[in-house]
Amino acid sequence: MAARRVLLTFLLVFAGITQAAVLEGVGHGTIVNGDLEAARAAAYQAALRDLALQYEARVSTRDTMENGVVTESHMQVAASARAHNARVVDEQRSGNLMRVTVRAEVSEGHASCGAGEAARLKKRVAVTGFPMLYPDQARIGRLDDAGEILPQQLQARLRDDGGVQVLGATTSRLFDDLLNAPTQQQGDNRLTNVVQVARELGAQFVVTGVIRDLGVADPSAWGTSVLDRMQRGIGVVDQNRRFVVDMMVYDGFSGSPVYQQRFATSAEWNAGPGASDGFGSEGFRQTAYGQSVNSALDEMASAVTNALACQPFMTRITRVDGNRVTLASGATAGLRPGDQLNLYRSAQYLDSLGGTPELTDTRLSVTLNNVHPDFSNGRMPQFGGQVNIQRDDIAIIW
Repeated sequence: MAARRVLLTFLLVFAGITQAAVLEGVGHGTIVNGDLEAARAAAYQAALRDLALQYEARVSTRDTMENGVVTESHMQVAASARAHNARVVDEQRSGNLMRVTVRAEVSEGHASCGAGEAARLKKRVAVTGFPMLYPDQARIGRLDDAGEILPQQLQARLRDDGGVQVLGATTSRLFDDLLNAPTQQQGDNRLTNVVQVARELGAQFVVTGVIRDLGVADPSAWGTSVLDRMQRGIGVVDQNRRFVVDMMVYDGFSGSPVYQQRFATSAEWNAGPGASDGFGSEGFRQTAYGQSVNSALDEMASAVTNALACQPFMTRITRVDGNRVTLASGATAGLRPGDQLNLYRSAQYLDSLGGTPELTDTRLSVTLNNVHPDFSNGRMPQFGGQVNIQRDDIAIIW
């Protein structure tokens, strides 16, 4: 009788509760050539994997049988849990073995993209001014401050959300040619001076835009005569007002656009003469138009958050001393001791000085051991001079 081949697959799921749980994980690292930092980092990562497997482990077993006898067995273990507020609670060395115990809050990981560890960090975002294409449209309702108040309200929403670090630069204007923004190039082939602004503010991303339209549907409906007021009162004239804004998000290291979208709405401008005293004022907010604009601003803030959620976390290297590396980001960004960031060389060439810097993966990482509010430092396996890592290069967490 021909041998029968049967493939059996079993899926066993050990899942934790959906809320965060405080757990401890243990990891080990081997000390090679006396390198304690590398062994400590390896043990830390192993402890985090242990935490994830404790919380939510999926064990897949596949057995191949012939005539009732198991001839091949394969088992795979995977976990998708995420650790928060991790800290080392114990560290021991035994010979050439480093043992690290880490305590952390662990929750179910449902990342909507491949951002990985970057999802827990707060990227620095600068919000600049939103100049008006047609300033005369702001005369009705005295909305001439819209170019500064709109981005300030956008900043407030992003701060309330808490997912990014927000830097204000609402008096800065990135575009000289508003009609063609953001496609108008400068002489050095960059679309805007976004790289300069980002560097001055220490931002990873820059949010900017142009207010395209604040006009009323029927300008003649806003006369001051008795007839004009009567017509507005009985609703025989069109009192709608438009709101059209182009919003752009740029990568501050390269100047490249990350996101661009037009937001538009319209509603009745039912504010009486003198009732509104600026964009976002109490009189403005009480109008149907103000409420509609408020909803559009909510959408804009959500769009920024979503656009940046899948971006890696990047920060500049500010100093290299031997194998010690100092970064321009720290605890306020969510960095913690033991975090590892990949190191990339940033280079520009003489034939394209105004172009996008080219990043080269050094295949090295820095492990943080000192984290301050606005900066941090750690060590890498080799001296900076040996691998040409220097100031203004980039450290990245994906």
